[in-house]
Amino acid sequence: MGPRPAGAAGVPERGARMNFHELHRPGAPLLLPNAWDVASAKLFAAAGHPAIGTTSLGVAAAAGQPDGVGATRAETLALARLLAALPCPVTVDIEGGFSDDPAEVAGVAATLAGYGIAGINVEDAGGPLNVQVAKIAAIKEAAPGLFVNARTDTYWLGRGSYDETVRRLEAYVAAGADGVFVPGLRTPDTIRALVGAVDAPLNVLIAPDGPTVTELAGLGVARISCGSLLYRAALTAAVGVLGAVASAGPIPTDVLGYAEVARL
Repeated sequence: MGPRPAGAAGVPERGARMNFHELHRPGAPLLLPNAWDVASAKLFAAAGHPAIGTTSLGVAAAAGQPDGVGATRAETLALARLLAALPCPVTVDIEGGFSDDPAEVAGVAATLAGYGIAGINVEDAGGPLNVQVAKIAAIKEAAPGLFVNARTDTYWLGRGSYDETVRRLEAYVAAGADGVFVPGLRTPDTIRALVGAVDAPLNVLIAPDGPTVTELAGLGVARISCGSLLYRAALTAAVGVLGAVASAGPIPTDVLGYAEVARL
């Protein structure tokens, strides 16, 4: 995908945002790498991925903040403003919107849309259904072109049933959500059933002990997120290299060079 067209003040035209919507194809899913800074996002885009997301855990951990408690609004917005210049659509994880006030959440969404961000991920964290519905409706009113990926944490937190999951997702779609996200899914039969039960593209989180990308495509999934996996893998690799240095062992030679990273 080439550079996005720019409108006033460098904000992409609506057509550019529609491209992100069109990447959600059941059976031919969008594999979404989730970045935590500008360097990781640029590397993922350079690798040919048609869209980039952010990981709230990565953004929070890099800032020395906890994830999922609304502590990183400033860091999230600052990163989003930089990532909007990427030559592909960007979707931003805003946790629960950094507030329980629908108007404040809508303000965050409108700010991101103004930067040229194509989509957001907003989670319910198992909270009241009516609160999340109000947030989604307010977001769509404030930023109608933004792709709203509505996440429910029923399986992630282990607090809800299949029927509760469907009830929440249907309510979010009725409120205006463009896609739905159910992290924590592992069972192919459940994934297939959700694809058929909800009239919106289904997003799942890739997991080492879950179905592969190919299997998820066969189940009708429309989007596969990496979540914090890549960030955690980067930390794991860094600790491994440090251990090799400390033990006077062989140091990997296939790491990115200084000049390559500096060019980012």
